[in-house]
Amino acid sequence: MAYKDIQGLEKELLDLILSTCERDKEDAADMNCDSPLIGPESILGLDSLDAVEIVSLIQTHFGVRITSKETSVEVLNSLATIADYIRVNR
Repeated sequence: MAYKDIQGLEKELLDLILSTCERDKEDAADMNCDSPLIGPESILGLDSLDAVEIVSLIQTHFGVRITSKETSVEVLNSLATIADYIRVNR
């Protein structure tokens, strides 16, 4: 499936990440597509273990591989960066 609607992809990603990382939708109330996803600034409080789960989710659900640590740091910066990576690499 090609994603022409980036906002739709970002919403789908957020829903999947909330489910995978066991967070509530209320946790994401103040989040936007450019909010930091992983680390101390993360509104969701996601850490490196959550990052591993998200990388696996992206591969399983979207068929897109993140092959290096450097790439994963850049890609997992925000919902927007993940969505862009999926659109380019799908």
